[in-house]
Amino acid sequence: RRRLGSEPSLHRASRETRQDFEQREPYNYLQVALFKLKKLDEAVSAAHTFFVANPQHIQMREDMEKYQRMAEVKLESFRDLQATPYWEAYETGVQHYNADEYLQAARKLEESLEEVLLALEDCRALCEGPQEDGTEEEMQPSLYEAIAGSVLMCRQHCVLEIATKPGRVSATDDFIPSHLDLLQFAYDQAGNQALAAECAASYLLFYPADELMLEKMKQYETELGEGTLVTARENIRRYVQRSLMEKKLIYYAVEHLGGIFNDPDPWTPEELIPESLKQKHRENQEKQRLENLDVGDQEQRGPFSFEGITVAMDSRQLNGSQRVFFDRVLTESECKDILRLAMAAGGRGDGYRGRQSPHTPHERFEGLTVLKALKLAQDGTVNWRDARLLLHASEKSRKIVESYFTPGKRLHFSFTHLVCRTAVEGEQDGRMDLSHPVHADNCLLDPEGKECWREPPAYVYRDYSGILYLNDDFLGGDLFFTELDAVTVTAQVPPKCGRLVAFSSGGENPHGVWAVTRGRRCAIALWYTLSPEHAEQERMEAEDLMRQGDMEREPPHTDGEEPTGSDPSGGASPEPPVTKGRARSTSQRHRPGSESGQQPQNLRARDEF
Repeated sequence: RRRLGSEPSLHRASRETRQDFEQREPYNYLQVALFKLKKLDEAVSAAHTFFVANPQHIQMREDMEKYQRMAEVKLESFRDLQATPYWEAYETGVQHYNADEYLQAARKLEESLEEVLLALEDCRALCEGPQEDGTEEEMQPSLYEAIAGSVLMCRQHCVLEIATKPGRVSATDDFIPSHLDLLQFAYDQAGNQALAAECAASYLLFYPADELMLEKMKQYETELGEGTLVTARENIRRYVQRSLMEKKLIYYAVEHLGGIFNDPDPWTPEELIPESLKQKHRENQEKQRLENLDVGDQEQRGPFSFEGITVAMDSRQLNGSQRVFFDRVLTESECKDILRLAMAAGGRGDGYRGRQSPHTPHERFEGLTVLKALKLAQDGTVNWRDARLLLHASEKSRKIVESYFTPGKRLHFSFTHLVCRTAVEGEQDGRMDLSHPVHADNCLLDPEGKECWREPPAYVYRDYSGILYLNDDFLGGDLFFTELDAVTVTAQVPPKCGRLVAFSSGGENPHGVWAVTRGRRCAIALWYTLSPEHAEQERMEAEDLMRQGDMEREPPHTDGEEPTGSDPSGGASPEPPVTKGRARSTSQRHRPGSESGQQPQNLRARDEF
């Protein structure tokens, strides 16, 4: 380790090497080597260890599926070689808790809490000395700055390190208080009011004004009798007191010496924060609250009403939350016109240009954005009204989704893509993969941990997703929803011309696409955001181009109306409908918040429906 005033250790690994080990990259190479050495069970354990920390790794997901189909592989080989004791105990305890097995839950949660506190001490011991960040120090910090700005902040952030699952970026919120909350309830249900009261008193050290827990304390005191003294656990009391003292020193340093302190704990009392820093602290808290706001926590809405469009199935019928599909959004002739556009654009479009799908070697992809479609129409490559129809069909879909899910809040396009996937002839025999693996649209799905981490590289700013189908003359290609385990299918939606499927983009709606085994499946993939800063820029350019093209092609009309007839090719140009009422929310869901990321410049393969 590097000490105050000493040179960096020559034996310490570089930041890049440490990051590779944190992401368990060596296990990726190890499983390949072991497989080639025909040490199958060891290869499976190495692969599983890597996959636990990298659940979005497409190649490893495929490797894991192959291993699971191998009869000679032992079930116990699928184990995490780097499993942290407290995570194993915590997850087992939560499983018992959810199964109403409260005594078993309490034992495992106690084991986890004990290991967590030990791991925290180990982490804090490694915070001695300045941190090596690979940059030259411009000036030698004072002793106070070195201690407050480096050692104490490092120690404070140990709780985030401990509460972050392997390979993940975001930490589990309130990791230590959540243990005490679960333990309090488990002991109460198991009939041990004395330990339940002790856990409740310990929890109140973090949140002394928690009304529900204060009510529980009154109940326990009544049940235990007036003479019974209920106190918090001493190790928890020491932990809270030490943490508050460190925070006080850090905030003093930030106030008088400058710098930034991102407090890792939501339970820090506001009176501890200097007056000059309170406003910034409140802004951060409010930002976090908005990010964690449940999109399902909205008022009951009026009946959905769009002329000619029907709600075919809602969240309840689709066995989930914040999901729905509508029929008759497009007519048969409109579907044919957009399909003709896709066919005419062919390899001239952007996206995948008819190349092999990034998800499966058994299909080809073709993609076309609205801007590219308008440019091709401007050049005469495709029919102008067909390209115009693509723009209007996607806008019509946006208005429907906005009316149903977010009335009164503007939904912006995040990305729009006309996508066709075609089954490769002669490549379908014995096929076992999916057209698109199970995923979520704004978070990283972790099937092993049954969580979805809303953090980059996921498109964290996307709030709703949609698919507007154009045809059904193919085999396979149904959209399906699953539980967080990415295995248990909860609903399935077959494509059909004019059918619009819409759903919230978070971990409450993992979804995939069954293999297209014959024919060509085309749909308009749509993603929406409530954040104007993440609105699709190409969309605005396309709308400007459309207005410019309309002025060049259409003579002015005295009544201010656009002609309602179709062009000789049969293409129609429907305007977005006007809503007659307000939509209703069919269910509620929880959307975990996270750090927001930068908008990527290019479409990522996993986002195609």
